Amino acid sequence: MIRVRIAPSPTGYLHVGTARTALFNYLFARKEGGIFILRIEDTDIKRSSQEMVDVILDSLTWLGLDWDEGPYFQSERFDIYRKYAEKLVSEGKAYYCYCTPEEIKERKEKVQKQGKVWKYDRRCLYLTDEERKRFEGEGRPKAIRFHVPDGKTDFDDLIHGRIERENQDIEDFVLIKSDGTPGYNFSVVIDDHEMEITHVIRGDDHISNTPKQILVYKALGWDEPAFAHVPLILGQDRSKLSKRHGAVAVSYYRDQGILPEAFVNFLALLGWSPGEDREIFSMDELIKVFSLERVGKKPAIFDINKLLWMNQEYIRKLDNEELVERIVPYLKRSGLIGAEFERDYLLKVVHLMKERLQTLRDLEKIGYYYFKDDFDYDPKGLKKRIYPGVEKRLEMVIEELEKIDEWDEKACEDVVRRIAEEEGCKAGEIIHPIRLGISGMTFGPGLFELMELLGKARVINRLKRFVEFLRKREEDH
Repeated sequence: MIRVRIAPSPTGYLHVGTARTALFNYLFARKEGGIFILRIEDTDIKRSSQEMVDVILDSLTWLGLDWDEGPYFQSERFDIYRKYAEKLVSEGKAYYCYCTPEEIKERKEKVQKQGKVWKYDRRCLYLTDEERKRFEGEGRPKAIRFHVPDGKTDFDDLIHGRIERENQDIEDFVLIKSDGTPGYNFSVVIDDHEMEITHVIRGDDHISNTPKQILVYKALGWDEPAFAHVPLILGQDRSKLSKRHGAVAVSYYRDQGILPEAFVNFLALLGWSPGEDREIFSMDELIKVFSLERVGKKPAIFDINKLLWMNQEYIRKLDNEELVERIVPYLKRSGLIGAEFERDYLLKVVHLMKERLQTLRDLEKIGYYYFKDDFDYDPKGLKKRIYPGVEKRLEMVIEELEKIDEWDEKACEDVVRRIAEEEGCKAGEIIHPIRLGISGMTFGPGLFELMELLGKARVINRLKRFVEFLRKREEDH
């Protein structure tokens, strides 16, 4: 039975890179009929928080990555790590280290001044019994360090192939810190063994940790799992994806109106290829075609424009009823609609705007005028579309619109085109100022469709307000 895991640390939000790794683990488990496990690596007690645990769980749930076991918490397993570390000490494969951080810092700086690379100098491996007794008598805090044996460590990575490392390049790393918390390279081995993990799929920034972990497996007499190190995700400038490239938290993209299914599709194609010239995949389709063999070795580039394009494709595929369901929470949060709202009206708005939406929040940005009357007018639009005498023409439009009995798209268009003809001007010279007056913007859906949807009273009141604004602006100048 294939068993894989994702093990985020609750010292921050769920990182895009961790989410992509979680997705690869999930797809692999589902494809192979295996088990997907969630473990929370909260050994950093000071920086970990329940709030971040909740955010991580919410983010994984939003992505649709439902775990089969867990969440397991490392903070509840300290006694287990201590037991195995003491076992290694008793077998001479690990030893107590009494060095203080200050002592190590001093020795490290001394070595580095000589132009050499520092690794722990095994000071405590060679302590005499007397020195050991003295430190114990002083009540000195002690860590437990692994005694790295001679030789070399190698493994076959399922993505990168054969990887070897000389053990002399690995320092005697800490298994249990002096405060009792476990070191990463120790706790992860214990957990993966006890949870019967068969495949460790993680970012290739962990390749350097793998030889250390294999040494622990061997020291404890355990078989190690298969390792697959997936390529890192880089920003557009080809450096490791970080906050300076913009948001790296999954929850940010949810809050910005990215659809979870679009985000999953986008993440899947970061470092993995389906082997066909196709980019849109549902979760079920991804599960069917996913394989570790098609994960690349080269880093993947996080292209926000591609994500937005993909999100727009997914929005277009939603039927209007579903799209309204998805958009409503964002409109409520922005205050554009309340708990009670006209569903039929919103359906018509979505019908008009759907092709223009890249995210679920775009309606707030480019369609706020459907929900509120007090908006500003685009300064560039005022400069480009407003000319001397436009107020008089707008007043003529208002007068004729007020006479309409059956308010619809055609009636509105007839009024505008008739006035343009009377004035001897192009229809656009009236259409553009009207759009600016009733929406504050220079672009949007067809003007007459918009006028029909906003309704007679709203359109006329907004045009009156606009004329008043233009006259006042003239006076002020």
